[in-house]
Amino acid sequence: MAKLTSFLLASAYLVSSGHSIPLRDAKRTQDVLHARQIELSDVPVTTSYSSAIQTVQSPTATVDSSATGSFITGLPSGGFTRDPIRGPGASTATKPLSPSSTSLKPGPTSVNRISSGDIFQAIDNAAPPSYIPSRNDHPVRKQFIEDGDVPTQTNKFHANFFLGTQSFPVWTHPYSLCWAKGFGGSYGIAVSHTVRDQFAFGPSIDNPRYFISPLGIQHIVLSAAELGQDTKLSVQNLGSFSANANLRASSGSKILMSVPVVQGMGMATAIYAGARPVLNSNVFFRSLSYVGSVNGGTYKYRIVLNDGTCWLLYATSASAVGVIPFTLDSTAKISGPANFIGTIQVAKNPSGQDMESVFDKSAGAYATDAALSGSVNDASGSYSISWTKSGVTSQTLLMYALPHHVESFDQQTQSALKNITLVTTTKGFAQAILADKMTMVENDLPNTIGFAPWSKNANGAGGSQRTALSSQATTLINQVGVAELNQDMIPQTSLNSMYYSGKGCAKFASIIWTMNSMTGNTQYAAAGLVRLKQALDVFIKNTQPEPLVYDNVWKGLVSGASYKPPNDVGLDFGNTLYNDHHFHYGYFVYTAAVIGHLDPSWLTQGNNKAWINALVRDFANPVDDQYFPMYRSFDWFHGHSWAKGLFESGDGKDQESTSEDTFASYAVKMWGKTIGDSNMEARANLQLAIQARSLRNYFLMESDNKNQPPTFTKNKVTGILFENKIDHTTYFGANTEYIEGIHMIPLNPSSAYTRGAKFVQQEWDTYFSNGRAEQVQGGWKSILKSNQALIDPQSSWQFFSNPSFAETLDGGASRTWYLAYSAALMGA
Repeated sequence: MAKLTSFLLASAYLVSSGHSIPLRDAKRTQDVLHARQIELSDVPVTTSYSSAIQTVQSPTATVDSSATGSFITGLPSGGFTRDPIRGPGASTATKPLSPSSTSLKPGPTSVNRISSGDIFQAIDNAAPPSYIPSRNDHPVRKQFIEDGDVPTQTNKFHANFFLGTQSFPVWTHPYSLCWAKGFGGSYGIAVSHTVRDQFAFGPSIDNPRYFISPLGIQHIVLSAAELGQDTKLSVQNLGSFSANANLRASSGSKILMSVPVVQGMGMATAIYAGARPVLNSNVFFRSLSYVGSVNGGTYKYRIVLNDGTCWLLYATSASAVGVIPFTLDSTAKISGPANFIGTIQVAKNPSGQDMESVFDKSAGAYATDAALSGSVNDASGSYSISWTKSGVTSQTLLMYALPHHVESFDQQTQSALKNITLVTTTKGFAQAILADKMTMVENDLPNTIGFAPWSKNANGAGGSQRTALSSQATTLINQVGVAELNQDMIPQTSLNSMYYSGKGCAKFASIIWTMNSMTGNTQYAAAGLVRLKQALDVFIKNTQPEPLVYDNVWKGLVSGASYKPPNDVGLDFGNTLYNDHHFHYGYFVYTAAVIGHLDPSWLTQGNNKAWINALVRDFANPVDDQYFPMYRSFDWFHGHSWAKGLFESGDGKDQESTSEDTFASYAVKMWGKTIGDSNMEARANLQLAIQARSLRNYFLMESDNKNQPPTFTKNKVTGILFENKIDHTTYFGANTEYIEGIHMIPLNPSSAYTRGAKFVQQEWDTYFSNGRAEQVQGGWKSILKSNQALIDPQSSWQFFSNPSFAETLDGGASRTWYLAYSAALMGA
């Protein structure tokens, strides 16, 4: 026991306190803070286990498991079916515009060579503007959460533990965890790892539209004999990378078992506070073998399941000496000692006994939380995920990294890689590392991207803005721009939807910037800017048809639409329940960046800057503060955002539009540049680099993609990527132009950075070449042809410059911008 004197395990002191451990933010509960300060050396040794342990145990009867799981082949309900380009703002109303007599005086356009050792600096700590009403009656009750009245993550991987029935899994990758809740007779936390042979591919395996990992397979359930039908699950310490799942035998009783749930964790750990550990399995146990002690206080068993997979069990006691005994009671049950205080860990070992030493080096230690840090120096940046460690802290953590992590590891993290891999559900094969921190490096940040069309350099690194236009192009763009600025903005921007309204505002912002900065028509640009300010002011003053409210339950800015009868939570794509905030608010942030750039004095007027900063903090807050959680939308472990908010989902969180995800980051980048917040600009540059890498690995599938199943990559884009499945479709229809096009909008300067030319060419050849794009109906045709500019700007220009052009456009797009973009890239 001497080797365990530094083992901090507060569970021994929580038998009567009713609090869970470990705690990420001890200041929230003072008596838990006290508990965390006590070392295990203070825990009296009350039990001595016998050294007579049966080496190999087998069940008396062998029964074949029928645990094949279940599949959810449909899409979740929730009213997210509206076409993103056919909004209520379609209008032909005009409002003649006269050129202004004054010219604009834009802010600087030079590239910022940013150097910052800590880019995660607060934007602001102020409350949202006071005229935005606060409400305490959010349509989704905050329940099963023990964190108190603090901002709560709404779009992260652990949400199924506190939403709805609490019956669906959470995915840490490569494992998934699910409250058994009586399924299979257990009330513990089920740990599962599925392989691709178990996936369902449909409608055919050779030409799949979707693939799904099965639900309901309980490889090993971490439970306790005391847990029965009255068991209650609660969660605590809901962070960006982690949560803590607590199980009680009944409401109001003490916590018997606590499971730290951390993205990438290499083992599933259960912390017991005076209960009898029980392990169950609906795959069934074939054998249980005692192996020995691995660090003087942690004891190792080997479990073989009926499917032939090998799992390792590690037990560490905080109040006993000797070999911790486990008995194989049946094919479905393993029992441990009564009144156990300590940890039980399980891990799947896919690599045989030769690699068990890797797991042994981590046994007894477990991650409870993670901290994010990052730095930028000009076009290079790095970010680190550092895990908080508990248990036998002299041991090094075993964690799993996703392919995009491994691809960008720094040298030190690279040296921690081990030859152990487990397939994930939708992110390829995760690889094990023995490390308490991992650091990723991005050496091609998009710091040269501004408001202008942009193209990558021929050598693949860096790029440059393109503003030069021929006289012929300038004449046509000016003609089209004046016509589009004569449209009445208000019917296209002041709508009952934050999404469609934002798209309308961004459309006019790009026209005005093009007129001022590319064609030199500054008088019309100045006149248009006056109207755009008025349009955006409707939202800044919160007088739009569906005003925002500050939700004081979960803590965030949401549409007030779903608060009104009939309380339809699907209104505006589920904005009130935190769906799609990065999509919706990104358009407003971009609009404000353009306005503030063209007229810097606007930034100091009224609540303009404060309102936009509040939007940014809602979906991209770099820190936890008292009004908003840290990075609601973006997942720094996965390298992209999740769009789904407070909706229970059998297949977990999902995202349908990678291009609007990256556009939101681009908008934040340009807002940071406009207001002079270099850390904000640097964070967004790094975020875009990570997104470009993540998209290439998982979403935008080139022919040599190694991460998604080979038969699926021919689809080119994933469609909707969930945590547990990928479905090549959309929420609003299954037309090819919908599925591919939703990953194209809106065309913007960062598109050439995040949508690589190789992918765009392959996608075009697969679906749209040889006149097929021209056969598409409605605004989607223009989306496809604008996207063509990334690989063939000449053809894109010819389409939009046709004198007979009469095509429908996306409500967030303009012919002016499409013409300027393609014309500028023709000279690239």
